[in-house]
Amino acid sequence: MKILVTGAKGQLGYDVVKEGEKRGFVMIGSDVGDCDLRDEAAVHKIVNSVRPDIVIHCAAYTAVDQAEREQELCYDVNVNGTKYVAAAAAAVGAKLIYISTDYVFDGTGDAPHSVEEVKNPVNYYGLTKSLGEDAVMAALERCFIVRISWVFGSNGNNFVKTMARLGREKEELSVVSDQIGAPTYTPDLAALILDMAATEKYGVYHAANSGFCSWYDFAVKIMELSGLTAKVKPILTKDYPTAAARPRNSRLDQTKLKKNGFSVLPPWEDALRRYLTVLK
Repeated sequence: MKILVTGAKGQLGYDVVKEGEKRGFVMIGSDVGDCDLRDEAAVHKIVNSVRPDIVIHCAAYTAVDQAEREQELCYDVNVNGTKYVAAAAAAVGAKLIYISTDYVFDGTGDAPHSVEEVKNPVNYYGLTKSLGEDAVMAALERCFIVRISWVFGSNGNNFVKTMARLGREKEELSVVSDQIGAPTYTPDLAALILDMAATEKYGVYHAANSGFCSWYDFAVKIMELSGLTAKVKPILTKDYPTAAARPRNSRLDQTKLKKNGFSVLPPWEDALRRYLTVLK
């Protein structure tokens, strides 16, 4: 099986390539230096030259707050770029796995969002990822939409690395306690994505490590497992203003994963423990 991974230098793309190589697949990683997603001809050229069986589209504009100021760039990458990738995949008869986000929802209520729930993003980044989903489903039937949340991995910056660094530098940290979701460890997620790739069970899925927590709970657990003594103080979203609004409820219902025979990812606390061991 030959797989083309966009965003191969990002947190998730990096681990998807590693996991695929471990399984003996032919993995071709592409990143912004190899192909600018805003360039339709360049996207078609790379997909045509590789002629993959599967395209795993991890690349995206993900600077959530900056997206409010750079809307044109964010749209070009996340919507137009995704249209080009989807059209190129369809042209060579490849399956497509599109990595999306909990930010396609407005985050109201406290029940986990189902895959059928109507999308209603509250920030520009979420809007572009939602439109990216629509573009994929309009272009080809052999596709998977995988919505994920609160990603952390070895390659790149993330909340865990930031909290561990601040925990060493400061005595007290303030972290938002009224946004609830599920952290997602990229090696766990990469394995699931490649399990999906080997099937014809197309559709929209939600995938995150099991269990839910607030950013505050997550930070407390990071300090505890890292042996750091910094005190974590809970604050409300309204006391931590950001350029882009954040959904309060990022819980994702993973019933469809189980229904279609895929393994739900291990508990987030277990994933965090393993990750911190890798970081050391």
